Amino acid sequence: MRRSPAEKSPEPGRLWSTHEVVAATGLTSRTLRHYDRIGLLAPTEVGVGGLRLYDQDALLRLQRILLLRETGMPLAEIAVVVHDVVAAAPAEHHRQISALRAQRERLLADRERLDVQIATVDRTVEALQKGHEMTPETLFDGFNHEQYDAEVRQRWGDEAADRSNAWWNGLGEDGQRDFRDELEDLNAAWDRAIAAGVDPLSETAQEQARRHVEWLGRAMPQPLSRELVQGIVQMYVGDERFAQNYNRVSASGPQLVRDAVHHYAQLHLTTGD
Repeated sequence: MRRSPAEKSPEPGRLWSTHEVVAATGLTSRTLRHYDRIGLLAPTEVGVGGLRLYDQDALLRLQRILLLRETGMPLAEIAVVVHDVVAAAPAEHHRQISALRAQRERLLADRERLDVQIATVDRTVEALQKGHEMTPETLFDGFNHEQYDAEVRQRWGDEAADRSNAWWNGLGEDGQRDFRDELEDLNAAWDRAIAAGVDPLSETAQEQARRHVEWLGRAMPQPLSRELVQGIVQMYVGDERFAQNYNRVSASGPQLVRDAVHHYAQLHLTTGD
């Protein structure tokens, strides 16, 4: 009989290679390198030829990271949760508590949404078994999958929304994961710039703005006009859903990103006319 992973007892001091971790988790080696680069998960050892090795403590840490990532928690908040806080300053301890509370709220929201979806599936099964028909409202209760699609269509039109959806679906699971990793790397770089208090017009901020515009170009497979980019980054200030990506380090973060990208677009992009 095949034993489950939990029944296997690795020898003490065992180290696992990147290849083994990738095979076990479904992550990419690029993701593991990214986690190391941002200080989230460093390899236990680096062997001959740059072979990255992980011990059991590192794997346990990675498990916590992935569990938190499943909730939608940003990597910056995950770092606060998983870092050892035994000797942390009171401010760090407060940050960890805040991050855990935020995670709890996300979990509660996810649980509520999943409970509604499970009830919807149960009603669907029962209706099919009895030969009853269901209305669209009851069939899709709890899914709300059109929330952002409708918003995109309202802001930029059906053609842009259809093109964006086709592009995203065409990436596949691995491509979508890599794209999210790129965004996390980009946001981490913005966090460093915000923490350093750079001027939006400085060389550092403008280089980061260039990266940001290039990422937007991949995220929105359509010609990027000056007005489009400036309209998008304005939402970083005016819409809390976007602002939360840039206010982790400072409340002024969204304004810095908006101003830097706005200036870059003014200098390097053409109008949509």
